[in-house]
Amino acid sequence: MSALEVVKKHLGKPYEDLEFLLKCLHEVLMDSGEEEMANAIPWINETAHELKKFDVKYMQLYSIVFQLLNMVEVNGAVQSRRKKEDSQGLSSVTGLWGERLKALKEKGYTQEQIAKVLPSVKVEPVLTAHPTEAKRSTVLEHHRTLYLLLVQRENTMFTEIEQRSINAQIKLILDTLWRTGEIYIEKPDLASERRNAIHYLTNVFPEVLPILDQRFQQAWGEAGFDKDLIHQVAQRPRVSFGNWVGGDRDGHPGVTNEVTEETLSILRLNAFVLIRRSLFSLVKKLSIACDLDQAPEPLRNRIFEMAKELGQSGKDALERNVGEAFRQFVNLCLAKLPVEVKREHAVELSESEFRYTYASELKADLQLLQDSLEAFGAKRMSYTYLNESLRVLDTFGFHLARLDVRQNSTFHDNAIAQLLNASSLDGDSFLTWSEEKRLAFMNNELLSNRPFTHPSTKLPKEADAVTSVYRVLANYIDNFGTDGIGALIVSMTRSVSDLVAVYLLAREAGLMEQTPEGLVCKLPVVPLFETIEDLEISPQVMQNFLDHPITRRSLEYQRKLAGKEKPEQMVMVGYSDSNKDGGILASQWSLHFAESRLYEVGDNRGIDINYFHGKGGTISRGAGPAHWFIQALPHGGVNGNMRLTEQGETIEQKYANKMNASYNMELLMAGTMANTVTDRMGKKYSHPMEKVISWLASESRNFYVDLLEDPKFIKFYGEATPIDAIESSRIGSRPARRTGTRTLADLRAIPWVFSWSQARFNMTSWYGVGYTLEKLSKERPEDFAELKEMINHDPLIRYVFTNIDTSLEATDEKIMKEYAAMVTDKDVKDDILTKMLEELARTRKMMDTLLKTSFAERRSNHYYSSHLRAEALNPLHKTQIKLLKKWRKMKADDKCSPEDVEAVLFQLLTSINAIAGALRATG
Repeated sequence: MSALEVVKKHLGKPYEDLEFLLKCLHEVLMDSGEEEMANAIPWINETAHELKKFDVKYMQLYSIVFQLLNMVEVNGAVQSRRKKEDSQGLSSVTGLWGERLKALKEKGYTQEQIAKVLPSVKVEPVLTAHPTEAKRSTVLEHHRTLYLLLVQRENTMFTEIEQRSINAQIKLILDTLWRTGEIYIEKPDLASERRNAIHYLTNVFPEVLPILDQRFQQAWGEAGFDKDLIHQVAQRPRVSFGNWVGGDRDGHPGVTNEVTEETLSILRLNAFVLIRRSLFSLVKKLSIACDLDQAPEPLRNRIFEMAKELGQSGKDALERNVGEAFRQFVNLCLAKLPVEVKREHAVELSESEFRYTYASELKADLQLLQDSLEAFGAKRMSYTYLNESLRVLDTFGFHLARLDVRQNSTFHDNAIAQLLNASSLDGDSFLTWSEEKRLAFMNNELLSNRPFTHPSTKLPKEADAVTSVYRVLANYIDNFGTDGIGALIVSMTRSVSDLVAVYLLAREAGLMEQTPEGLVCKLPVVPLFETIEDLEISPQVMQNFLDHPITRRSLEYQRKLAGKEKPEQMVMVGYSDSNKDGGILASQWSLHFAESRLYEVGDNRGIDINYFHGKGGTISRGAGPAHWFIQALPHGGVNGNMRLTEQGETIEQKYANKMNASYNMELLMAGTMANTVTDRMGKKYSHPMEKVISWLASESRNFYVDLLEDPKFIKFYGEATPIDAIESSRIGSRPARRTGTRTLADLRAIPWVFSWSQARFNMTSWYGVGYTLEKLSKERPEDFAELKEMINHDPLIRYVFTNIDTSLEATDEKIMKEYAAMVTDKDVKDDILTKMLEELARTRKMMDTLLKTSFAERRSNHYYSSHLRAEALNPLHKTQIKLLKKWRKMKADDKCSPEDVEAVLFQLLTSINAIAGALRATG
């Protein structure tokens, strides 16, 4: 029985769909005269795995095949959830609204208690463009079309003729995919990455909003709660979006102040594209016969006021839909949007005196319309149609997504030194000052709003880069307010002066404001704690920062501006670098413990700490089931807010189609709500196994670091993985290293994880676990027994070890050995590989003991899917190894032309792309 037949037998429908798509692809290739390619399709051709030739065309074929597998598995999960909810109710699917509300009700929380929390719940995915997405936006569009056709095949209402038409369209898309290049010929520029982010913001997420609202209302009703408690948008949990593309400057010289300024304008323009779409939909729906003199008086007065302000365009709006006052009002709202329209499309921003400047102005008009509809007796229309438009406005505002500006602390230090030199002070010595001396100097400087230099002063690189982009932000705020800007994020925050430095730089560019009490910063200054050492000192750093007078004043200023009850301080925590320098257990515990202590720091000062989770697309970088992740956070770890990065391939995996997108958004929203209710209304708690987990983290970190510090390790890593090819890849616009220095410390966590996963080591998500668990079982058997028991019901322990379990299944000893064989020094290879293989065997053994059953028994879906993938991955890995050897040899040979070396690199990158798609993971 073939691998596909085995999986079909155990898992059924999704893999029947896969077989159908593969046969369609076979037909397309045969029709195109590609018989050799058609017979190379894995899983449906018995001899496919015996291929001797495996060039770029074969790799493209396999890349498409794995895309089809990913697609049918996503659709299978969607359809499975739908069927389960249909037969067992909304509370049957773990992590979603129905299940979370039912669980809270069973714990004794009342509908009033839950409803009180809802308006403070906000989820904000932040789209980033790190070099992790190995697919072009063109290919993503084809995937989207194919997925929708796959969904249509589920519909039993279609006739046989209609089904044949759908099948023909599927073959057409497969033909198109086959003829579309799979890899970036040049590194994508920032503009293309920005277009990709805007695609999701304008085409996917708006479609998800009504689904989210509908499902929330249905789950609320199914729980037996009063729907009057949630009938207005303002009474429900919120969702918004953030964006790093065009604002993240850390190690990315391409993000200039011009790019940031352009990005803010493009985001604003696209927000109006969405709002126009929403308002036009509203015009179509509000077909109510109502003359102006019949309209409620407040609405009628506002109509005349707007028409007068707008002049000719106001007159034109009133001449349309005569006898339909509600439609005329929406026409006037459309006319007040600050955009120039050509051929019914918003083409550029066009600000003027009588047009809207702030989203709050349109919101006030829409709320007036909602009230007027209710007064007119159209209550159902009021709360259905207007809520949809208010939800779009509440989510996207006039800014589409909040743009963060990130830079690292060393860059800021250099900028300040250059500013001091430019103002005839000793800037060079500033870089050597102690923390105390820096703070004393900065505090003294910040007693006044006087900048170091005149705006016309020509500054060196770092100083110019920081002050220029801050002036762009200051100008944006002066014109449109702060809604479109997220925060000033300081990566590699290691001291209070790293944060206070931002105030000094902000003063230089007009981002500080003089108040009677003293200077305040108009934007939040946010630390990013990344390494384990930084996480350990983060509570002390934040304690000192929150006690700083400018911080206290700034948080209060920002609180009033946002209309919040309490001051809020965002803290970003990094999942990537902490894993890179300490391993999986040390990283996870350092994050958990730091978040718990940071909450106490804020709570003691009456300040809400809101976490921004810097997560990636792999387990080593914080990925994992969203609902389990949220439940695993410490007390106070949510606090009504869930802000997290969505990087690279996770964006496509989670949000490429609206049903899967709504599922993933609902997991975040429902989980955030549930944790907030229990944290605010329940007792404070700390982890019951805190001492044991701390011991595990310490022991595993020591074992992990011993490997990294082995003198032979760097050579092994450089030759046994495709890291050198990844650093040459065209997957993203960001460099693989922050400064260009060829050290392990300077290498970004993304290519670090990516390279290990390509070679199927995945050591970043398990190395040190087996050693530590074995040591615990021998030296502290009672603690091991408790850990074994707790894994069934403790969210943190379950989340961490289940993720490790998943990563182990993707690790392949046979493939590891084949990559390790490329290491030229036999002693290096034997020593490091032996250490890894021994620890891998130990980890698998201890995980089976901890989890009590084999992987095949406890995770059957994942088990069979992994084995199906493994069969088709083998030729890809063998080809990549051959190409790596060839490319490295050619690079070292002066006789080889750059063109020939580049041609081999192209093939090598195609193999990287195909393997990344097959594994559903890059960095």
